[in-house]
Amino acid sequence: MRFLSLILTVVMAFSLAGCSGKFKTYNGPEVTQILVYKADRKMYLMHNKDVLKSYDIALGFAPVGHKQFEGDGKTPEGTYRIDRRNPNSEFYLSVGMNYPNTEDFAFASSQGKSAGGNIFIHGQPNSKKKALRRDWTAGCIAVEDHEIEDIYAMVGDGTIITVYP
Repeated sequence: MRFLSLILTVVMAFSLAGCSGKFKTYNGPEVTQILVYKADRKMYLMHNKDVLKSYDIALGFAPVGHKQFEGDGKTPEGTYRIDRRNPNSEFYLSVGMNYPNTEDFAFASSQGKSAGGNIFIHGQPNSKKKALRRDWTAGCIAVEDHEIEDIYAMVGDGTIITVYP
């Protein structure tokens, strides 16, 4: 009976260890802002003027220009804030941007259209079907799963994100 109990304890410990990799912790310098350069397909987590981490990124399927309408495939440009996180994302993990802002919403409304929403920095599809082309999201910023684990741990809600053309 003792042997069976020991085996069950070991199995449970390994099972829990496998689950914990998704949620890392971070004890380094605060991420004060995120800078995204769409043309270079690069994203930087910054502490003031110092780069803490840099990432190669994928963008929306029509990446040139500022997102204006739902379904246009563009990634927003401008300054936003990280305002939410989703541990149950369809794309592994994700942190959300407060797109659309007041100006985005007003412009889309003036054109009789929806500005869209649900713009995130996220990992790869949970289906594990990797994107076949360079830019594949609906307007989000995508990184590899192990990278979104770091971003999820490092970036707090309220962090400023600036997206440049």
